[in-house]
Amino acid sequence: MIDPVFLLCYVFFSVVLAHCKPDSQPLPRPLILEYPNKEAIEERQEVDLRCTSWRVAVEANNLSPWKTIPLECAEYVKDYMTGRGYSWDSELVAEEAGVYARSVELSGDGKDVWIFDVDETLLSNLPYYAERGFGLELFDKHEFDKWVDKAVAPAIESSRKLYEQIQNLGFKVFLLTGRSENHRSITEVNLLNAGFQNWDKLILRGVDDHGKPATIYKSEKREEMVKEGYRILGNSGDQWSDLLGSSISNRSFKLPNPMYYIP
Repeated sequence: MIDPVFLLCYVFFSVVLAHCKPDSQPLPRPLILEYPNKEAIEERQEVDLRCTSWRVAVEANNLSPWKTIPLECAEYVKDYMTGRGYSWDSELVAEEAGVYARSVELSGDGKDVWIFDVDETLLSNLPYYAERGFGLELFDKHEFDKWVDKAVAPAIESSRKLYEQIQNLGFKVFLLTGRSENHRSITEVNLLNAGFQNWDKLILRGVDDHGKPATIYKSEKREEMVKEGYRILGNSGDQWSDLLGSSISNRSFKLPNPMYYIP
């Protein structure tokens, strides 16, 4: 004897199938996966390796002066600057600087100095460079000055923590920047808004400093500090021109910056 339930189901599906169009598909279509092209993957990996080598050469100061990042490295630099790589590298620099700072025995006479650069050391101009290919475009001083005038550059958080630690340890904090003297007030506003307070000196380019390479300008300012009796025990900057030259500090700490080069 045929089960009545089975018979009912058989009749129902027979009716449904009879009314279906030949090309209809009542069930979902199978998922079709498109596998990545192996050659494209290998090419991307090769580009990333070349760009990693280029970035290491930048940080090691092994490249001749350069004006823009390589075109093929645009995506690589973007991923590095906006991803965890840049943050991790910056944090490591700050941690090592902190270890050194805590090891220093200060004299207590108020003459022990730590120098900080401003741009890409304390303040991040990443929003500005994000609109310019993260270093693909030639530097435009006029456009950059308009960005500076907004006073909205955020703090590099690991540097802000180091800055506070340096102050708490008793160092004098001197800010030595390549910005022009006519940007003093707006730079002060930006620094304060970003959480940097109570610096001891903010040194900017005066009229006589314009046109000087950064290495010479910053060396001259450090020489003036030494003549005034200050001991430069630490220096943090994102460019080698922040750190090299004459009257250099006992220890220097280079922050990563593959977006631009300042001689």
